[in-house]
Amino acid sequence: MILAIVAMIFGACNNAGKEKTKKVLIKTKFGNMKVELYNETPQHRDNFVKLVKEGFYDSLLFHRVINSFMIQGGDPQSKGAATGVMLGNGGPGYQIPAEFVDGLYHKKGALAAAREGDRNNPEKKSSGSQFYIVQGKTYSDEELSQIDKRMEMQKKNDIFMKLIMDEKNVDIKNQYDSIRKAQDRDAFEKLIKETIEPMIDKEMANIGHIGLSPEAKEIYKTIGGTPHLDGQYTVFGQVYEGLNVIDSIAAVKTEKSRPVEDVIMEMEMIEE
Repeated sequence: MILAIVAMIFGACNNAGKEKTKKVLIKTKFGNMKVELYNETPQHRDNFVKLVKEGFYDSLLFHRVINSFMIQGGDPQSKGAATGVMLGNGGPGYQIPAEFVDGLYHKKGALAAAREGDRNNPEKKSSGSQFYIVQGKTYSDEELSQIDKRMEMQKKNDIFMKLIMDEKNVDIKNQYDSIRKAQDRDAFEKLIKETIEPMIDKEMANIGHIGLSPEAKEIYKTIGGTPHLDGQYTVFGQVYEGLNVIDSIAAVKTEKSRPVEDVIMEMEMIEE
């Protein structure tokens, strides 16, 4: 009896410093998914909870579905949208700063925030409401090695975009814009080789290792997911029950990525 009491006391102490996670139920005609939101991404977590409690997501569609990749929803314009209408540009009128956290991977069932592309959104800010849930696939060692190389190239591209957008590098930006307008290939190659590449190499040296960790590679070889999205889109939750529902939605017939028959969602907060 005494040991049981001690265990209860120490158990309570150990959990006292841990913030309880928020959980959401996503209901569809294919079944329900239960999602845990990560405390490591508080801005995304709190925004998602707010929208769920307001009923924002109720009657919206999973408007973009790509088998072996992901299912996407959260566009307010999808509510009652006519058949064949292209969706994906709607939102609540604000964005959320990126919250990239090491160890939060795009494994199967990951809940992540959609966003605009890098050219218009170099800071990779998230949509205020649109999200996707990863289905993905499993990968071989060779495929993961190729993804590592692409991730390195993507990081270089991110640094490049940051450099030319930085107000401290206004001269470089002006040169870049002028050369692009003139379509002067020789001048462009000279600018890249003599000015921009050395700056990128310096930044890359400060970053150190780029690519998937051994833990991530094991996940993508066994559980599966979309590893090329790591560090590009914010992961802020995980489906812990109902992974089969993702597969069912991903398998529906689509036209230009929109399901031919609407896949409607309803959401509510749950306590478990």
